[in-house]
Amino acid sequence: MRASPLNQIMEEEESTIDMTPMLDVVFIMLIFFIVTASFVKEAGIDVNRPDAPTAVVKPNTSILIAINADGEVWLDKRQIDVRSVEANVRRLKAENPKGSVVIQADKKADVETLIKVMDGSRAAGAYDVSIAAND
Repeated sequence: MRASPLNQIMEEEESTIDMTPMLDVVFIMLIFFIVTASFVKEAGIDVNRPDAPTAVVKPNTSILIAINADGEVWLDKRQIDVRSVEANVRRLKAENPKGSVVIQADKKADVETLIKVMDGSRAAGAYDVSIAAND
């Protein structure tokens, strides 16, 4: 007995696997991971940080401010005036209310500039201010 053409078509359809639902799930997962990923922001310059044997890693850092040896203040890869730290931190704090501020000060940075940056950050409502150091 020969197989009818209808049976042949049915057998061919059963032997293939439809990949569309799996691809849909993969793309949805990819979009989910992209949206929920937290990206590391850089201050904009490399700073020679001092060593501190008691330094600990700060996991939820969203605002990085760098102070180089010349007293320049950098935030989001651009140089800012020390007087505008409060406004910039307030703007970034509004984007991420749970984020903390980490100040990366050079070993030779002026302490007065560091204090002004800390005061500006606290005046903007960021009370979790840390100073970066090498461990």
